[in-house]
Formats: sequence, C-alpha cells, structure tokens
Amino acid sequence: MKKICTLLFVFVLAYACKPNKEKVVKAKEITVEDIDTTTVRKHLYTLASDEMEGRATGTPGIEKAAQYIEGEFKRIGLTTYDTLKTYRQTFTFKNRRTKKDITAFNIIGVLEGKSKKDEYVVVSAHYDHLGIRVKEGQKDSIYNGADDDASGTTAVLALAEYFKKKNNNERTIVFVAFTAEEMGLVGSTHFGKDVDASKFVAGINIEMIGKESNFGPKTAWLTGFERSDFGKIIQKNLKGTGYQLHPDPFKKFNLFFRSDNASLARLGIPSHTFSTGPIDVDVHYHKASDEAETLNMSNITETIRAIAIGTESIIKGEDTPTRIQLTEAEMGRRKKKK
Repeated sequence: MKKICTLLFVFVLAYACKPNKEKVVKAKEITVEDIDTTTVRKHLYTLASDEMEGRATGTPGIEKAAQYIEGEFKRIGLTTYDTLKTYRQTFTFKNRRTKKDITAFNIIGVLEGKSKKDEYVVVSAHYDHLGIRVKEGQKDSIYNGADDDASGTTAVLALAEYFKKKNNNERTIVFVAFTAEEMGLVGSTHFGKDVDASKFVAGINIEMIGKESNFGPKTAWLTGFERSDFGKIIQKNLKGTGYQLHPDPFKKFNLFFRSDNASLARLGIPSHTFSTGPIDVDVHYHKASDEAETLNMSNITETIRAIAIGTESIIKGEDTPTRIQLTEAEMGRRKKKK
C-alpha cells in the first residue's frame, strides 16, 4: 500500500509540473494592419471638428487641439523631449501682421531608441490652421483644415502608437506636432534652433494625405526627392507592397521649402514631406470647405501604413539617408521669404 501511495504521489507531482500548453499565449505580432480606419477617423474628425475653431495659433481652438494631442501621447506612453517637463515646447513670437506677441507651443513626444538612442528621427506634421475668418457671402467661417493638416497630425498619432507597439526602434523617434506653420514655419524653426543636427538622421514630415494623388490609388509623392537618397530608401522598402512613392510633381510650387521639413533641411538633415495632395486642382485648399467629409479615410490609412513600412529601416538603424545640401541661391531665396 505504501508503494502504491508513493507511485501515486510521483505521478501527481509530475503532472502538476508539466507545462500547461493551453495557457501559453503568444504575443500578438504588430503589423501595419493595426493602423486602421477607425482610429484614423477618430483622430481626423476630432482635430478637424468645429469645436477646434480652425486651430489658429494663439487661439482657444488650438489649445483644445494641443490638449487632445497631449492626451494621446500620454495614452500611447511617450516620454517628454530633452529637458521639457511636459509635452509642450512653449515659446513667444511676434505676429508679423498685427505686431503683437503670440504664445505658442509645439507638442513633442519621444519614443527612446535602444542600441542607437542618441540618433534621432523626427516624425512631424503641423497641427495649426487658419482659424475663423468671416467673409461676406460665405456661410461657413471656420477653416477646419482637415487635409491641411489634421490628416498629417493624424498620421503622427497613428505612427506613434504603431512604433510604440512594434517596439523595434533602435533609433529614438521624436514625434512633433508643429505650431504656426501657416504663419511661416514658425514652430519648426523654433524647434530647429537648439538641436544638434549631427544627431538627427532623418525628418519624416507629413502633410495633406487625405485625397488620392495625381499618380492614382496607393501612391504618394515626396518633396525634395532628388536632394538625398531618403526617397530611394522608401521606394526600396515599399517594393512588393503595391504602394508607390514618386518625386514631387509640382516643382513650380517650391513645396520643399513651404512645409516644416524645410526648417530641418536647412540644417542639413535629410528631411522631406510625404503628401498625396493634388495641389494644382484642389478646390478646398485654404478654404472653409476643407472639412473631414471631403477626405478619403482609406487613402489616409493606406498612406500612413506605407510611411510606416517605408521608413522602418531608417528607424531600425539599418539605413541612413544622405545629408541635404542647399545652394547659396536657395539659402538666399529662403532668407528673403522670412
């Protein structure tokens, strides 16, 4: 009897120590499919709502937008930038039109890198727009700026969540919602004043991705394509995805210098802007009619996914774009526009 009890004890002990395979749950693999239209729609419709009053810099409307972005950065789990105690990089500048001082703030969140945490990649868009403008004969006075650039800010938020979950960024990613772009790249210029450009590997700026591009479905274009090999790296990474990146087709508009990428590019950082906007025929550009309902959520979602795939080798530290070189004439032209 004693022998039987001993054998029974050994059997029970062995069974208890046996791994329970049914309880082993593998972690879900994060893919770009996790960037979905539901989340895109939520961000876009919130930022472009009438409640935000067109997000003009220095107004209560942009304060609401800033609070929303800060809340999302906190939910995602981003840390603050450099020596800042909050997500706000606050500064004051003078309005060139009214000559009055405006207090403004870039909203910055950081996802620290691993093996190359002292090398930085900026993912950015401007979250300001034109505010409220009353015009005779115009029923709608709120310039919601859905495409310009709530769509780009939506991309920044979606990419922040994606790369946080992906957890494979060897380089540090700095997610920035720039203010006062519509007033002359003021926010991005302020940001660029104190950066050590040698540590910044790339600038991924996103603007106006709410409409199908002139190249057709599942395409985007990149400003300043020929100025570094950034675009070629993206093209390489997008092979086989069905999505294509093209050089900027609107050279006459000088778009490379008209968005926030220019503030970093002038420091030599390979910083470019992704867009799908048919700027030559866009009837809603800088109009009160630039509302969320005019945009294609699938187009935005597909473009954000393409940017995630296209830039991942840079973020993982596998590719490093060549630096930007500006001619003296370009530097002079840029200075005249200040």
